[in-house]
Amino acid sequence: MGPGQTMEISLIICTRNRCGRLKECLASITKLSFEKRWEIVLVDNGSTDDTKSVIQAFAKKSPVPVHYVYEVNPGLATARNAGVKKSAGCILVFTDDDCYPQQDFLNRAWDAFANPTVGYLTGRILLHDPTDAPVTVNESETPRTFPRHTFLDVGAVMGANMAFRRNVIEEIGGFDPLLGTGAPLESAEDLDAACLASVAGWTGQYCPDVVVSHHHGRKANDIAGIQKSYDIGRGAYYMKLLLKQHQFIWFARTLWRMPRRVKWYPGAVRRELVGYARYTRAYFRS
Repeated sequence: MGPGQTMEISLIICTRNRCGRLKECLASITKLSFEKRWEIVLVDNGSTDDTKSVIQAFAKKSPVPVHYVYEVNPGLATARNAGVKKSAGCILVFTDDDCYPQQDFLNRAWDAFANPTVGYLTGRILLHDPTDAPVTVNESETPRTFPRHTFLDVGAVMGANMAFRRNVIEEIGGFDPLLGTGAPLESAEDLDAACLASVAGWTGQYCPDVVVSHHHGRKANDIAGIQKSYDIGRGAYYMKLLLKQHQFIWFARTLWRMPRRVKWYPGAVRRELVGYARYTRAYFRS
């Protein structure tokens, strides 16, 4: 990039041992239309399959810059941080290696940041395969604003479709390596980052016109395992509100809602308590 030139958007995708699905994701990326400068950052989180060769083949044909990052330390938050470090964009857009963004994905995301008070956003996530379990999607067509200093409940922000201003990510110190797929506490690194931005005084948006299709491939039999990791991650997220962010009122609100969760999801609450305990242990060890 020459002197005085700005990279408007960095599209960051992390992957691990899913080169087949990654190929489909990258094929959809080639259809994106964005009139400003952008780049693609692909983070290989210690893959042992043909991920590297797939990325290299894609990079040779790509009309926009492609950066390959190899991050050996496991964990989605760690991989995302590695992608951020390599990127140059003012806006950092994240999706997953099993997602297919719509053609106007980047334009819509860029437009959402025209408001200077918006520090982060999340978008609509469609279920690509109707035979997949309806999880990790948000098909709502209703826009939503998260005012600054607002508690973000589970599901408010999803990592398959989210974006941050670069200065916001830098201000909050990046994604928490304790959280996320492949990390000790398994999930919620996306929601945690958005919550930190909210604590820091940034407004967030749910933008239903920023759209990806999620081809996650999980079936009904997979739901129990997925839910377990989400429950533990949720508990860790709640405990972090108290121990690290010192949001006593927000944490109290999660406890006030617990009887309702016990009634409807007793197993989920037990796993949530595991997340409380694990995060507390990790916090005091550090």
